[in-house]
Order: sequence, then structure tokens, then C-alpha cells
Amino acid sequence: MPALEVEGLTRRYGEREALGGISLRLEEGSTLVVFGPNGAGKTTLLRVLASLLRPHDGTVRVFGRQLPQESWSVRGRVGLLGHEPLLYRELTARENLLFHARLHDVADARVDGLLESLALSGRCNEPLRLLSHGMVQRAAVARAVLHDPALLLLDEPHSNLDPAALELVDPLIGAAAGRTRVICSHDPAGGLGEADVVLGLRGGRPALLRDARDVTPQEILELYR
Repeated sequence: MPALEVEGLTRRYGEREALGGISLRLEEGSTLVVFGPNGAGKTTLLRVLASLLRPHDGTVRVFGRQLPQESWSVRGRVGLLGHEPLLYRELTARENLLFHARLHDVADARVDGLLESLALSGRCNEPLRLLSHGMVQRAAVARAVLHDPALLLLDEPHSNLDPAALELVDPLIGAAAGRTRVICSHDPAGGLGEADVVLGLRGGRPALLRDARDVTPQEILELYR
């Protein structure tokens, strides 16, 4: 059974079509990387797959369950890392993770283990608003993987991370983690290196959908022109 099946997906904001005619299939354990300029529909696609937005037309299935009708049965298997960290700035990193742990019935030991592995233990009891952007991003990574999701939806996951931080997060959200992933990226070379399948969006519509081995960085750059 594929992890994702999308057929004729359309999503509108008022009269504006944000996504149209999106069809794809992604096998479990594979990585789809989505490229396209700002406003192309990348974030909207992630939010539909996360069951945060309803499709207006078409069919979306995650692990065989149709969205939004059966979204309750797959939300616990999906982790979302978006542009916004989805964390409370007045709470500490540890308090934020403990809050999400309760939602997913995750033990406190998992929280402490993630804080340690992401080098956040030393400042995990400070309000998030006092931490650097890179530390907040690491805390957001911890939140996204806290419940050990089978599917990761990652929107520019390396934002604000320096090389040392990238080494810390890679075991959790990189290919070695063994999860099915959908990654939105603006980095042709780096994104291709992560991808099994490439989707290129322009104006909310698919301009490129192919096995990553058959895609060149130049083709991806053409999406931005």
C-alpha cells in the first residue's frame, strides 16, 4: 500500500486556485521533494496532506485512509514541520514538548531524550522567546518527530540551522530515519540529493513530476523563471 495517493487535488482560497490537478503516488519509505517559487502551492500541499486544509476537489489518501473523512485515524502517524514552529513562545522548550507529549500519549523520557540529542538540554527551561532561531527550529524538529510519525511533512526543514545543527537533526528527519517524507525545498542540488520523486509546481499546477534520477538541477531552476 502506498503512503500517499493523490488524484486530481484542487484547493482554492476564495476564487484563487492555490492547487489544481495534482496527482501523485509515493511509496512507503520514499521521499518526495517539492520545488517551486514562492506562492506556487508547496505549503498548501503540505497542509492538505496534514489534514489541516480540506481539498475542494479530488482524492487524497494517506496510508490508505481518505482525507478529510478519515483524518482522525492518520494524524498520529504524521509529523509536520512548517514555516511556523507550532510552539508557544512563552513556554520553555521542555514545557512545549511535554504538552505535545500528552496529546500523543508519549512518555516524558522521550522528551528528555530528544532535548539531549538536539543539544537543547542546557537551555530547555528558558522561555522559547529567549532562544535563537536555530534553537527554536531544533525544538520544532523535536515536536515534529516526538510521536515517531511514519510520514514527515517538512517545509524548508534546514531553515536557520548551521552545519553543526544540521548534523544533530539529520538522524531524526534525514533519509537515515527511514520515514516517508515530503519536503518543500528551494535548493535544487540539495533537494535532488534527498529525493526519490520530484514534484515541480508553478502557479499551483504540476510542471514536473518524475523520478529524481531523471531530473537535473537545471530543470528545477526553470521553475523559478
